[in-house]
Amino acid sequence: MPPFAGSNTSSNGVHRHDSNSNSNIVTIDVGGQIFQTTKQTLSLAGSKSFFSKISNSDNNGSMIPFIDRDPELFSILLSLLRTGNLPSKAKSFNIQDLIFESQFYGIENLLVNSQSNPSQFDAFNLEKSSLLPLNGRDSPTSISTTPYGSLHIAHGSKVTSFDWSLQRKSTILTQFTAIDSLFALSPSIAAAGATDFSGLQILDLEKGFVKETLNWENVTKSGSTVQAIGASPDHLFTSFESSRRNSNCIMVYDLNDSLRPVTKIGHYEIYGADLDSAIPSTKLQWVSSHNLLMASGSHSGPSGVLGNIKFWDIRSGNVVYELKEKADCFADVTASNVLGGMFKVGVNTGEIFFADLRNMDSDSNSWICLGDGRKVANGKKEGFGCKIESHGNQVFCSKAGNLELWSEVAMNRAERDESDSSERVFKKNLMGRAKDMGGSRITNFHFGGSKMFITRKDQQCVEVWSSVRGF
Repeated sequence: MPPFAGSNTSSNGVHRHDSNSNSNIVTIDVGGQIFQTTKQTLSLAGSKSFFSKISNSDNNGSMIPFIDRDPELFSILLSLLRTGNLPSKAKSFNIQDLIFESQFYGIENLLVNSQSNPSQFDAFNLEKSSLLPLNGRDSPTSISTTPYGSLHIAHGSKVTSFDWSLQRKSTILTQFTAIDSLFALSPSIAAAGATDFSGLQILDLEKGFVKETLNWENVTKSGSTVQAIGASPDHLFTSFESSRRNSNCIMVYDLNDSLRPVTKIGHYEIYGADLDSAIPSTKLQWVSSHNLLMASGSHSGPSGVLGNIKFWDIRSGNVVYELKEKADCFADVTASNVLGGMFKVGVNTGEIFFADLRNMDSDSNSWICLGDGRKVANGKKEGFGCKIESHGNQVFCSKAGNLELWSEVAMNRAERDESDSSERVFKKNLMGRAKDMGGSRITNFHFGGSKMFITRKDQQCVEVWSSVRGF
């Protein structure tokens, strides 16, 4: 079947059609201006869009559909349908006007895909592009994003949300004194919890109310506070600690079945001086490459900082692999599905370490220092407050007010032993332009769409770092 049924295509790509036949060409009158396109182009808008109704209508050439809308904006969106990208002349329009118009035609998803697609993220070209101011005097305590760049920020008892374009802003007041954990379930729904307030609240950020509160009770029936939140495509994970701090567990909820409790894992009742059991999970990360949940937590005591990292099989409820941290325990830890490894920043040395997930069954300590392995702890806790996160095939680590970008060096396969982790080479780059460097200590950073979002200590705003020059 030819690409444009009902039309004749010449060698130069021009489509010729017979106006008296059942033509593939569709003529539309928008605000008094005539446009012509093909049914195939209109079909790209989707079956539920306004364009689908026009494409499927059968007027036999007797009537040209009239749409009482702005023809200039229509021209921009028609170009979006044809190419998947906005034309350069779109920069002369307000993005909010394009959003409203795309919503009318039912193609906002195409606009989002062209302007805030995760595939457009380029770590090496990230630059600070703007600041998002927050209402009030409270600094952000937690941030969360959706894959296409919607942003939720917890500051004080409030949650402020920005849509994917960062143009629409809304703020709601919650019951919390301060929110310590925030997780975006959608552009309008988030899970929130605190270490001093019982229960996990599911918030409708658009309508401003609590949809549901999820609780866990131990044998003493005391309340429980939230230590961490994470998710897989199918499940929501929440780390709870009892209000009396004598037990903890991780609850698993079904995201596809109204947050029905599925199971609980890692339930520990603390007796005596069992320090390992007393450490609740303060970070939860789904490792899709292994279908495992990574749960990590640390504790500062007389002998220094101790911690553990556990990989849970949520189907069996068993720990597949556990790593106990004593010497230079992690200040933060992350797993990378793409790179197939764990990365930590040592709380004492501030160095970055790597462990290959393929060697999880090994009994030996598998951490490999990516920095200066000769650096020793000097009692200053160089890594305190540092954050580390993986995104795509990159690893980002905050050091005071700066960000480090760690990337694996491409090597010839013939020169590399795939089974030997020590053969893998990672190099560090500093993020941003010279004028973007430094500043107050970075407290959080997250990724959404083609952007990175950063918060800093005592700053009532969010930094937006982008690798795509948009509106």
